[in-house]
Amino acid sequence: MSGIIEVDNLTFGYTPQSTVLKGIGFAVGPGTFLAIAGPNGAGKTTLLNLLCAALAPKAGTITIDAAPVESYGTKALAEKVAVVRQEFVPIFGFSVIEMVMMARTRHFGAAGFESKADREIVNEALELTDTAQFASRPLGTLSGGERQRVFIARALAQDTAILLLDEPTNFLDLKHQVAVYDLLKATQLQKGKTIVAVTHDINLAAQYCDQTLLLGADCNYQYGRPRDVLSPEQIEKVFGVAVFAGNIGQEKFFIPLGKFAKDKGQISNTPDGAPQH
Repeated sequence: MSGIIEVDNLTFGYTPQSTVLKGIGFAVGPGTFLAIAGPNGAGKTTLLNLLCAALAPKAGTITIDAAPVESYGTKALAEKVAVVRQEFVPIFGFSVIEMVMMARTRHFGAAGFESKADREIVNEALELTDTAQFASRPLGTLSGGERQRVFIARALAQDTAILLLDEPTNFLDLKHQVAVYDLLKATQLQKGKTIVAVTHDINLAAQYCDQTLLLGADCNYQYGRPRDVLSPEQIEKVFGVAVFAGNIGQEKFFIPLGKFAKDKGQISNTPDGAPQH
C-alpha cells in the first residue's frame, strides 16, 4: 500500500470480548476524497477516531504521512489532520469567529496574537462556509446546521493536508448539504487536500468521492471506487433494505424501498442499475 493514510490489518473493540472493526486494510492517496459508509454500529466513527489517534487499535497499524499515528504529539498531529466531529454545543460562550480562530493558534507568534494572515484565512473560511454573517454571534445561539458549518470553517482554517469529517452534513438542509460537498470537493481539487468523510448518504458519496469504504455490521468491508462498491445487491446486504438504482452519468443513485413504497412491486433493477418495470 502507498498513501498519505495507510491502514493495515486494523482491529478494534471497546472491550476485550468485543470486536467492532476486524482486519481492515486500505490506503488513501494524497488528494483523494474517501467516503466511509455503512449502517449504524458498523464502526464508522470508531474508525475516524482511530485515524486521529483518539483511540488506539487492538491490532494492526495506521500511518499518517509515512509515520505511525501514535508517534505524533498532539501539536504535530494537528499540523497534519483537522477533525470535524458530529455537532456539539460548547460549554463556553465563544463567538463564531473566536471558535474558528482557535484553529490558528499554532500559527500565532511569540506574542500569542493572531496575525493579519490568520485573520484573512479565518475570514475566507467563514465566507466559504456561508457563516460570515454569524461571526460575532455566540456559537450556542446558532442552529445545529449553522454550527456544523462553523466547525467545517474551523477545520478549513486549520489548514492541514488531511480533513477527517464525521457526518459533515448532519442537521443541514438540502441546499447546504450540496454546498458542503461542493466546498469539500473544491478544496480537494484546488488545494490538494485529502478528505475522509463518514456519511450515511451513499448518493452524495457516489457523486463526490473517489473511493468508498463500505463497512458492514458483521466486520466485513469493501473498498474501491463508488461504482464498484455500491450496488443494489451490496447495499441490500449491508443495510438490510431493498433499493431502486438509477444512473446519473457514470454514477448510480439509490432510493430505499420500504415496506409500503408505492408501486414497489412494479419496479426492479437490471444488472446495470437501470430501472425495469
